[in-house]
Amino acid sequence: MPDLAIETQGLRKEFRTRRGVRVAVADLDLAVPAGGVHGFLGPNGSGKTTTIRMLLGLARATRGTMRVLGQPVPDRLPHVVDRVGAVVESPKFSPNLTGRQNLLLLSRSIGVPDARVDAAVETVGLTGRERDRYKAFSLGMKQRLAIAATLLKEPALLILDEPTNGLDPAGIREIRETIRGLGEAGVTVLLSSHILAEVQQVCTSATIVGHGRLLASGTVDDLLGGSTVHRLVVPDPAAATAALERAGVPVTADDGDPGVLRVETEDPAAVTRLLAARDIWLSELTPLRPDLESIFLQLTADDAPGRPATTEEAAR
Repeated sequence: MPDLAIETQGLRKEFRTRRGVRVAVADLDLAVPAGGVHGFLGPNGSGKTTTIRMLLGLARATRGTMRVLGQPVPDRLPHVVDRVGAVVESPKFSPNLTGRQNLLLLSRSIGVPDARVDAAVETVGLTGRERDRYKAFSLGMKQRLAIAATLLKEPALLILDEPTNGLDPAGIREIRETIRGLGEAGVTVLLSSHILAEVQQVCTSATIVGHGRLLASGTVDDLLGGSTVHRLVVPDPAAATAALERAGVPVTADDGDPGVLRVETEDPAAVTRLLAARDIWLSELTPLRPDLESIFLQLTADDAPGRPATTEEAAR
């Protein structure tokens, strides 16, 4: 497998409407490493589904290039389609058949052995429920069956578009565990979602988009970065604040808990020594690491109401 499972350069998609040209994807450079789970993150309407449809040959790009598993698409999509699984829209299964019967119909239609049905059922955690009728499945079970269907051809790349939409917390957890297991098993998973906190729990790398534009991309650790803000808990916050301010260390009270301080420092050991020298003994000093949601909000701050629209946005 190539180093990049998916690569786009200058990918653009325009739609002509009565109001003019609407830009859904704006010159997107997307790089999805082979192996692991890559989050494709952004709010609804940010161009994620349109990008996925172009990668799968379901929509034509206005311009730009795309490569999937090392092959240029859509020209050579037939050469890689058997190695790509995708759940982009609500799956269509026969409601009166069992989950296993639905999968057997699919496996025999594409000429793969029945044994792969049992393997796929086990992979998505439906063992013991696969003989229930599909119409009795919960939403989470239906989504897992849809993923199982894509696994019948043992794909190297799996593309999931908002797989947890409409699911309750239990269903979300089931899908999360399934996706994590697939990534650990060596399948490259492109996970499109707008639920940033949820994705952070399963992704090894991510791309964040807004209004069809690339905002940031990299490993999750790199996107989150290090934090110089620390949570400080001491018996006497007032005395600690005074000591830190005299030393020139930025310190504020925590909005949620006045007994907790927020200290900005690149040398937490120095804070510990400074307070100890004044007989102020801390019980906690921990870095406050941002999450993907806070990073996303920072990246999209320029898109706030009142900002002058760009030519492309005006065309929307």
